[in-house]
Amino acid sequence: MAPLDTATARTRLLDAAEELFYARGIQSVGMDEIRTGAGLPLKRVYALYPAKEQLVEAYLQRRDVRWRARLAAAVEEVADPRERILAVFDWLGTWFREPGFRGCAWINGFGELGAVSDAVGRQARAHKRAFAGYVAGLVGDAGLPAGLGPQLVLLAEGAMVTAGILGTDAPAAEARAAAEVLLRGS
Repeated sequence: MAPLDTATARTRLLDAAEELFYARGIQSVGMDEIRTGAGLPLKRVYALYPAKEQLVEAYLQRRDVRWRARLAAAVEEVADPRERILAVFDWLGTWFREPGFRGCAWINGFGELGAVSDAVGRQARAHKRAFAGYVAGLVGDAGLPAGLGPQLVLLAEGAMVTAGILGTDAPAAEARAAAEVLLRGS
């Protein structure tokens, strides 16, 4: 079997790390288990990511790009600016129904390691700021007061946490209904 190029090896490693970290948590998964999942020699794993924290950071960065792209793609399908805001909550419901949904990876990671890992804290804050910026952009595009953005973000974040804990998609519809009330009042 020919050795894998660096990009392919990195992708396989990140795929395995994402599956394991998201399903079971960061601390409970060892590097040897990730290596096995990726089908890579341990030496290759450590050549790509010399420390587990670097792998965790790369996993969160890559997941952020994917997550935000999926959200934006769903929202962009809606033409009306106010309805685009509500489409965020519709997309959350779709995400909550995905097999293996365990809540927000950044909230989970921060809960596990935020107090001891600068990298995890940095990634969680960057993700949450980017999401808040995205929602603020939608609010601005709809010609609504800027103060509405943080309120909508809190509804979405609360839905994420609640859905992850309760294992139901109902919080997305409940948060959407609350968002509709906020939009009507603006």
